[in-house]
Amino acid sequence: MRRPTRSRLLVVHLLVAVLFLVLLGRLWQVQVLDGDRYARMAAENHTRRVVVPAVRGEIVDDRGRPLARDRAAVRVSVDRAALDRLPDRGRAVLSRLAELLGRPREELAARLRPCGPGVNKPCWAGSPYEPVPVAGGVSERVALRLMEREDDLPGVRVERRPVREYPRGTLAAHLLGYLAPGSSGAGRGGAEPTGRDGLEAQYEDDLSGRAGSREVVVDSAGRAVRTVRERAPVPGATLVTSIDARVQAVVEKALKRAAGRVAGAAGSGAAVVMDVRTGRIVALAGYPAYDPSVWTGGIRQADYARLTSEAHGLPLISRAIQGQWPPASTWKIVSTAAAARAGYPLDGHYDCSGSYRIGDRSFRNFGGANLGGMDLHRALVVSCDTIFYRFAHRLWLKDDGAPRPADPMQHMARAFGFGVRTGVDLPGEAAGRVPDRTWKRETWERTRKQTCADARTGYPSVARTDPRRAAYLTAIAKENCDHGYLWTAGDAANFSIGQGDVVVTPLQLARAYAALANGGTLFSPRVGRAVVGRDGRVLREITPPVTGRLPVPDRTLAYIRHALAEVPRSGTAAPAFAGFPLDKVPVAGKTGTAEAYGAADTSWFASFAPADHPRLAVVVVVSEGGTGAEAAAPAAREIWSGIYGLDGRRAALPGGRPPAGLPETTGVSETDGLPAAIGLSGTTGLSGTRGSWDDTGRPR
Repeated sequence: MRRPTRSRLLVVHLLVAVLFLVLLGRLWQVQVLDGDRYARMAAENHTRRVVVPAVRGEIVDDRGRPLARDRAAVRVSVDRAALDRLPDRGRAVLSRLAELLGRPREELAARLRPCGPGVNKPCWAGSPYEPVPVAGGVSERVALRLMEREDDLPGVRVERRPVREYPRGTLAAHLLGYLAPGSSGAGRGGAEPTGRDGLEAQYEDDLSGRAGSREVVVDSAGRAVRTVRERAPVPGATLVTSIDARVQAVVEKALKRAAGRVAGAAGSGAAVVMDVRTGRIVALAGYPAYDPSVWTGGIRQADYARLTSEAHGLPLISRAIQGQWPPASTWKIVSTAAAARAGYPLDGHYDCSGSYRIGDRSFRNFGGANLGGMDLHRALVVSCDTIFYRFAHRLWLKDDGAPRPADPMQHMARAFGFGVRTGVDLPGEAAGRVPDRTWKRETWERTRKQTCADARTGYPSVARTDPRRAAYLTAIAKENCDHGYLWTAGDAANFSIGQGDVVVTPLQLARAYAALANGGTLFSPRVGRAVVGRDGRVLREITPPVTGRLPVPDRTLAYIRHALAEVPRSGTAAPAFAGFPLDKVPVAGKTGTAEAYGAADTSWFASFAPADHPRLAVVVVVSEGGTGAEAAAPAAREIWSGIYGLDGRRAALPGGRPPAGLPETTGVSETDGLPAAIGLSGTTGLSGTRGSWDDTGRPR
């Protein structure tokens, strides 16, 4: 018994010895081999990484006038994680903060909610681990009061941050876009606001710069003790645009006046001014508009509801590139070019009768007027419909039953750039539509089930309030249910005068008229002109690419231009241009009146000037504005007068010539930035000089 006992004791001693050796080895590894690493980890428990936001680049017009820029402002943020650790989950802290800020506690609490399905704005779309901004533009007096009560406000931060400013209010709102919190852009620190629409989104990488960082040692109360290391932010570049702020103001004023005459939300529209020689956008506007600064600091739910409300006209929609309407008679430049290419002589004699019958339907001239015989020059001047109905019908008859229809009018429309996006450097552009046989069959197959159901039921909900409209819709549904897949002669007739299913955006129409004016070059328009660094170096020039040439002989283009020059003198636009000095600035243009069942007509006017040596194209559309001469043409006249300084106005663009070169820009050091705060007592930059800003919003 003695020998086994000694053996067991020996084993126990060996195990104890091994354990001591392992422990000593581990201690040696921790203290000697990994000592430096653990020391760093211990130090990191007492350091915080602070994002130093980069100053966002300016957006300026073609003369260097600021359209969007950063300015310094005091911002209050709340650390949600810190509030969650409190016994009442921060309710008392939010109540005290709301009282000091003079805002409802419910509003602050709403800003802390994570965004998601079913969550109304305001809400937080950034990372759940980052402080949430709850108040921007706070006065320094209020900031100091918050700092004095830091012990009562755990988790609350006061920091000096760059805030986006739009010094011209609503001017060019749809062009500029806006900033909103969300996923950070290239180089943006944390949840800094990023471009969400317009130029702010399109040129985010250029404008945002690159955020810096600062690592600071903090004590147990979260107070900054010293800075360990620092990486300076890189400011964003300046975006120089081809927009002229004065012309933009003229355009917006004219558009607002024209659309404002229409009652209710139907009063909407758009306008475009384009340099026909370069493809650059000089002005682009939509109505109704909004002030982009409403997004600064987080948009309120009431403001967001208004911007997305049909009752207020959906102000967020950029109607110049997203609005789509039938182009009506402005489309006749396409039909004229197609007819001439198909062999119909420009100077031929054609009958402008009061109506033209196709099958069992009579297609009427505007107002039923019988204007007698004329050539295509006169047909464009007086905007005869029936001549183009005949062209469309005869070309349709040639294609009917052919294994490979020629569709000459559709081909010409696509050659003019319709049915596809222009490629403008703005997000969200619509493509418009050039309907043809393929499109109609695909649409019929996609909608046949619902169309046939509507034909059977007869729109009972509509019939209760508008029996005539219900009967009309039912008849259309029955026709489409039976043979809606066929491209009929009636479809071709409507297409020839820009009615039916064809739709275009104002920018597409402006590009087409610019191509007509410049001799056939089709551009992909551009708003941006150059990206300029903070040191004044041109980092990148932006040139509108050429996307095609019109397949139209020079003689035909000159013929159409000559005819359009007569429209404001003796044609359909003559009432709108009565008294206008056409001898000084000869304007060529075409009116359009797009009919819609149950609504007032859409008013169009597409133009360019000077007619003999075109430089600019101006297109205006006013939804439910009446005939082209009633709303759009007077607005275009006001724009031309403002550009050239006519009718007693000051010239917004003397001579109608955009500047050839780039404006001078003021560069700043790439180390300029704004300091960020750590807790209340760690706030810096409220009265410091580093990263301070002057009254114009420029870094000192």
